[in-house]
Amino acid sequence: MTESVRILMCAPQHYDVDYVINPWMEGNIHRSSRERAQDQWQGLHHILKEQATVELVAPQPGWPDMVFTANAGLVLGKTVVLSRFFHPERQGEEPHFQKWFEDNGYTVHTLPKSLPFEGAGDALLDRASGCLWAGYGFRSELDAHPYLAKWLDVEVLSLRLIDRRFYHLDTCFCPLTNGDLLYYPPAFDTYSNHLIERRIPAEKRIVVDDVDAVNFACNAVNVGQTIVMNSASDSLHQALSARGFIVMTTPLTEFLKAGGAAKCLTLRLTESRQASPQASSVQSRVVNLEGHLLDSGLVNRALDTIVSGGGSFQVLNFHLGEQRQDTSMAEVKVSAPDTEVIEDIMGQLVDLGAVVSSETVANAHLEAVVQAGVAPDDFYVTAIYPTDVLVAGQWIRVHGQRMDGAIAITHTSDGPVARCKLLRDLRVGESVVVGSAGIRTQRTATTLKQPSSEEFSFMGAGVSSERRVELVVEQIAWDLRRIRDQGGKAVVTAGPVVIHTGGSEHLQTLIRDGYVHGLLGGNAIAVHDIEQALMGTSLGMDMKRGVSVHGGHRHHLKAINAIRRCGSIAKAVDQGILPSGVMYECVKHNVPFSLAGSIRDDGPLPDTQMDLLQAQADYAHLIEGADLILMLSTMLHSIGVGNMTPAGVKMVCVDINPAVVTKLSDRGSLESIGVVTDVGLFLSLLVKQLSKLTGEYAKV
Repeated sequence: MTESVRILMCAPQHYDVDYVINPWMEGNIHRSSRERAQDQWQGLHHILKEQATVELVAPQPGWPDMVFTANAGLVLGKTVVLSRFFHPERQGEEPHFQKWFEDNGYTVHTLPKSLPFEGAGDALLDRASGCLWAGYGFRSELDAHPYLAKWLDVEVLSLRLIDRRFYHLDTCFCPLTNGDLLYYPPAFDTYSNHLIERRIPAEKRIVVDDVDAVNFACNAVNVGQTIVMNSASDSLHQALSARGFIVMTTPLTEFLKAGGAAKCLTLRLTESRQASPQASSVQSRVVNLEGHLLDSGLVNRALDTIVSGGGSFQVLNFHLGEQRQDTSMAEVKVSAPDTEVIEDIMGQLVDLGAVVSSETVANAHLEAVVQAGVAPDDFYVTAIYPTDVLVAGQWIRVHGQRMDGAIAITHTSDGPVARCKLLRDLRVGESVVVGSAGIRTQRTATTLKQPSSEEFSFMGAGVSSERRVELVVEQIAWDLRRIRDQGGKAVVTAGPVVIHTGGSEHLQTLIRDGYVHGLLGGNAIAVHDIEQALMGTSLGMDMKRGVSVHGGHRHHLKAINAIRRCGSIAKAVDQGILPSGVMYECVKHNVPFSLAGSIRDDGPLPDTQMDLLQAQADYAHLIEGADLILMLSTMLHSIGVGNMTPAGVKMVCVDINPAVVTKLSDRGSLESIGVVTDVGLFLSLLVKQLSKLTGEYAKV
């Protein structure tokens, strides 16, 4: 037994499922066997007594969830931050836990009554680094995290939970000895997953599958090299054993009916302090809303924007107009886990008409343009609505309003002038508005009643296949292999859907392996490929998790800006700014490319040819001598290339839209092959088939 580890438990004398406060309780009211629960609790208690000293807090009638002592509070050394339960059904536990801590010599800190925080259920110490992982989203509020950093003198890392089944952090996240981490990524938003990946090396992360997750494998008790949990699949057992852990399972199914397992039933009392900076990255801003807030739906949209963006809010003041024609006013404190997240939220709120304020409304922050056609970092991206900016204490209207521009400020004898300008039109000597302070947009009630979701959405269509794709892919793979081995030439014409559908990695493989000798496309494929390489998104979609990132529709402009600062895609690769992607592989493997611009293009990238006639000439030059042209889900570019390609060149057109395939075949070329399918699927099958051919060649 390890004497240095002490654990607090509470016997299930009064345990039952008496109410519903999480999804696991639904359908289980009074369906738990107290006798079976007692036996399962004793089984866990017996195992833990062999690993640690177990202390008990007396159960109290009327509070069936006291058995889940993880929620009593958060302990570090001899200091405890007492829980403030979110649901009234558990709030009566607080004085009983407080008394136990005080009787046992702990310094007890209590949060404001209106600030929910549920103890070690939502705050877990990383014993390797000394930092504290703190969850929020369902039971605990983000604004509690700065208190934890201050009172416990510890670095706090905030993680947002988004799956109702995993309502506490300890249900899906378990830091282990020696810095290993057992966790379930789908329980977290994109920001949180990226934070975890930045702080925990890949070799230290153990991802559980869906089956283990719903059996609360992450809700485990770790003492030294021993891990105690409800159950573990063979694969998880093997993964943990391979890292030197001893896995002990004990059934806790009766407690799963209330949404808890081994970790929920315990509170570790011997969490020691380590050298860790007292810090919380939580950022807060105050915004003012004014107008017909209720009938326009502005309040609901603003608060939804805050929460969906990964933040939390506190309404500081609200004045409701007395008459129908009167306007209402609201003052809202917005919190987010770090500066980047809160700036994204602020940008969204400003687009809704909110004004970001401090004690007094702050002037817009301006930064000089130091390179023509390049905006400063974090420049404000304009929306379509009339916009005012506060410059030198004066609100001035922005001229030439349009979406996806920057606000450029010039100073004249008559005062400052604000204009909405495209990135490429910015000139040295101008100043650009950055951040979100000192900006307001004018929104009418009509515009505010539009649907709340303005995020771009992809990947919603199904696959329509009119022939066995595998057979066509097999023939194309043979052609590509023959062309490469005989010194021929294959050219790819690709659209941004290649990136959106996850085909980027497969196209990169084709380029690296020498199957592509030229790439044709528009500004968009390069922009979204670069966006994915720099930010992990494609037009705002997280490519790992397939979900829209709040504020991610601005990412493509930031990607353009980064390349414009370097001067070209090749220079961005040489400078180490662009580390991967389709365009990176083209530069690294000397594959020539041509990007033809259009009236739709933002930026554009420095490499994009905006002279249409010159772009056509560049296309024709790259096509010259081609044996095969692979057209990947880009209607206009495919049709354009088809019209300038002579007979005798095999063309393969892959598109989810049958009309595009038909249009290409109508040109009368016998060498045209049409494949109606998802381009991402097609590329994955093509790479697999080429890999298979490589293996067969190796055997010859």
